[in-house]
Amino acid sequence: MTQPRASQICLEDTPWYHVVSRCVRRAFLCGRDSVTGNDYEHRRGWIEERALGLASVFAIDVAAYAVMSNHYHLVLRVDAQRSRRWDDREVLSRWTRLFSGPEVVQRYLSEARETLSAAEVASAEAYADEYRGRLHDLSWFMRVLNESIARRANAEDKVRGRFWEGRFKSQALLDEQALLAAMSYVDLNPIRAGVCEGLEDSMHTSIARRLSQRQEEATAIQVDEALPEREDDRPPLLHKNTPTDPAIISGIFNSEILREERVLRSLQPAPLMPFDGTGRFEAGIPFSWPDYVELTQTLGRCVHPTKRGRIPEGTPKLLKRLGIGTEAFIAHAFDLFHSFGSAIGVPASLVDLAARRQCQYLRGIRTARDMFGQDLLAAS
Repeated sequence: MTQPRASQICLEDTPWYHVVSRCVRRAFLCGRDSVTGNDYEHRRGWIEERALGLASVFAIDVAAYAVMSNHYHLVLRVDAQRSRRWDDREVLSRWTRLFSGPEVVQRYLSEARETLSAAEVASAEAYADEYRGRLHDLSWFMRVLNESIARRANAEDKVRGRFWEGRFKSQALLDEQALLAAMSYVDLNPIRAGVCEGLEDSMHTSIARRLSQRQEEATAIQVDEALPEREDDRPPLLHKNTPTDPAIISGIFNSEILREERVLRSLQPAPLMPFDGTGRFEAGIPFSWPDYVELTQTLGRCVHPTKRGRIPEGTPKLLKRLGIGTEAFIAHAFDLFHSFGSAIGVPASLVDLAARRQCQYLRGIRTARDMFGQDLLAAS
């Protein structure tokens, strides 16, 4: 039975998510079609650039991605705090980069703002409240990404109809072990599929993008001055902004149109999330870049179709720090999407989440115990 999206994506549980979207009928609509001979490889670049472009608008960061011939993976971090720091004008400006916006919003952002009545200003501010929530909403991010790519691909093929399967799949990443497993799973997807030999050759992946840059640029932490360090008493991650006028809400969806491709194509790609081995900043991936490269290189040698079964003698530093055995991690790291359900984490994290969701069982607890090697009752 399909789970409601609200039960799968809850920022009170975690801001980190692994998402997957597949082409309809799993056809090779982003690669080379062996039946027709058509080559759609260039569409993989569309998806890569659009995801990073949307990250420059939404309060959502891209930690890892891999765009394959008939599907793509993203590892994302939702930063609700960031969108709440934006004032109304910033929120409306960001939203109208993607959607046309109602007339009152367009006037609010123009020189005509001084002529607006008090009621019109209140209306524009109500729109801003709604949009602020959408700008840290994973479903809206994915909707804009998939809809814009489908529209562009259909225009190229001169056809109409669905390009993507019904809805994207998501997995909550509950702890550092889950984040590491998901990122390495995503970055090594092309190697596991046998379409490339090494990390540098894996086209349209975050690891290849990082490796193509100077290491000091890829690992530099660039943190906004307003971004707080980790604090135990930081405000709750989830905040509901609800406009006071129901009539405004009912008209928001119908009154807006996704902007044309030439406008969306002008979005500047956001940088990938930086690595922060110190764990001090919410804006960083909590691993060091050298340690992550060591792990992915080690796993890449083990999972390539012509080299499977080759277990390294030493344990990569990241696995050692997180208390994960190399053989167990390798044995399960490349079937995450099917071994786990709507969440990935150590057994204790999954048990806690099941209790919060008031369900008896979450798929993947046995795999988590084998993979991460932690006691199921560690949190009790």
